[in-house]
Amino acid sequence: MSIALFLVVGIATLSPMPEQQDLPGSDKLHHLIGFAALAFPLSWVYPRHAWLIFAAATVYGGLIEVIQPQVGRYAEFSDGLADLAGAAMGAGFGRWLGLRRFAYLSRAA
Repeated sequence: MSIALFLVVGIATLSPMPEQQDLPGSDKLHHLIGFAALAFPLSWVYPRHAWLIFAAATVYGGLIEVIQPQVGRYAEFSDGLADLAGAAMGAGFGRWLGLRRFAYLSRAA
């Protein structure tokens, strides 16, 4: 699932931008949601590695912003900040839920 999300985010952010976006909401919201969705699953499964997952997602977002001008898109610092915020939210929430899951399983055992 995480590999699929990695690919979806990459394709969505590196594909040429249509003249008019049909998706509702702002571009920054799309970045926030995409990177939260990218960081959440692995952080939930591996909550003790959430910082590494957050860092990897943030670096991925930065690389995307560097590559975007090569594919006819615009690199924006604010997109990078939205990526970082989304990765932080996804990794943080995933870590929190993952640690709660481990605590519940250890009590149940």
